[in-house]
Amino acid sequence: MEQVLGYIEGEQDRYLREVADFIAIPSVSTNAENRPDMLNCANWLVDHMRRIGLQNAQMFPTAGHPVVYGEWLGAPGKPTILIYGHYDVQPPEPLDLWESPPFEATVRGENLYARGAADDKGQVFIHLKSLEAFLKNTGTLPVNVKVLVEGEEEIGSEHLAAFLKEQKDLLKADLVLISDSSMFARDVPSICYGLRGLSYMQIDLVGPNKDLHSGSFGGTVHNPIQALAEIIARLHDKNGKVTIPGFYKGVLPLTRTERTAYRKLPFSEKKYARELGVKALHGEKGFTTLERVWARPTLECNGIWGGFTGDGAKTVLPSKASAKISMRLVPNQKSDKIAKLFEKYVKKIAPRTVTVSVRNLHGGEAALTPIDSPGVKAAVAALAKGFGKQPLYQREGGSIPIVVQFKQILGLDTVLLGFGLPDENAHAPNEFINLKNFFGGIKTSAHFLNELPAYLPTKKS
Repeated sequence: MEQVLGYIEGEQDRYLREVADFIAIPSVSTNAENRPDMLNCANWLVDHMRRIGLQNAQMFPTAGHPVVYGEWLGAPGKPTILIYGHYDVQPPEPLDLWESPPFEATVRGENLYARGAADDKGQVFIHLKSLEAFLKNTGTLPVNVKVLVEGEEEIGSEHLAAFLKEQKDLLKADLVLISDSSMFARDVPSICYGLRGLSYMQIDLVGPNKDLHSGSFGGTVHNPIQALAEIIARLHDKNGKVTIPGFYKGVLPLTRTERTAYRKLPFSEKKYARELGVKALHGEKGFTTLERVWARPTLECNGIWGGFTGDGAKTVLPSKASAKISMRLVPNQKSDKIAKLFEKYVKKIAPRTVTVSVRNLHGGEAALTPIDSPGVKAAVAALAKGFGKQPLYQREGGSIPIVVQFKQILGLDTVLLGFGLPDENAHAPNEFINLKNFFGGIKTSAHFLNELPAYLPTKKS
């Protein structure tokens, strides 16, 4: 390890040049005009995997953008990890808000700025460099490694599930390692072990068969906007709990260990509220803010529309009103079941004066890797050595659907070892990765490879 870590320390300037080349390719998956760039980026990855010593590096075509794969399987009897990431990025617009060109990696202060610096090219590159450090210095790795980098994460990974099903044998492993998330805060190394799921719904209400004059007809028919507001108001009680019958059935409670771990995080509710510009925080009573955002299910109105919303005045009593509602889910809640409970309850409380329809737009399941699992233990040990301080534990309030797919299709738990920061501007102008996290991440990745056999001595693949 001393030789490997010394190599990493001495190659930092080269790492920045190489990641700049990777970032310079505008691999925007959502834009048709960038399809040649997507192919160029996939080819760059294949070539780079080969140059650092990975074997069987190749590009797999899909119905969309290609998947890139490489492996090193020269450690018989040792665990096999599947490292996942994505090479596609968000569009850079609005361009006028960037302080430096989005596809020209630029160091300012302690950060490297560019589209994809944190999400996710920079974090993919972290693992490639740790693999290189071993292979160039020792000719071997402590574990078997498979690397899977897709090109459609930013557009929903539409074709990845089919690829996983088709390539089950190729992708056999003992666990998945993903770096596409953030640490809790600057200089606070942390390990994420849980994600929430999602049920996303739309409610459509119809009242009269056409828009009406509010003076001539107001007070004679139920305004659909008013009816919709009444429905939404009944989705929570005065204590912030969701009122849908059965909504909380089976919800996995927090353990004492988790509650203790959250209290160790440097978090101030007053500062949090101040940064968000709100007078006070709000949510389900009986839980802290971090518990509510990570480990409790929620229901939020994401959008509401109907009637006249233009400039000036138009005295209309609208025919229709609609709302989009998202419910973040936790372990033991199933998105399809929650969607059905939601639809049943909305139709039950809807007034007879309007016609209501409910649509299930999409959903996904929560994911939880126990903090005492071998992969998480190895990640904690690696972070402590890579950053020189004991890491803390956290969950994420959002969803990463691929984590659930890895579990459902390949039967694999995922370790979320992110090196971004909460303020990294992912998906926004001036995206960055902190250089301390970037170089510390390479060392941490190397330590993870070295630590894993002690925690996961047997293999299934």
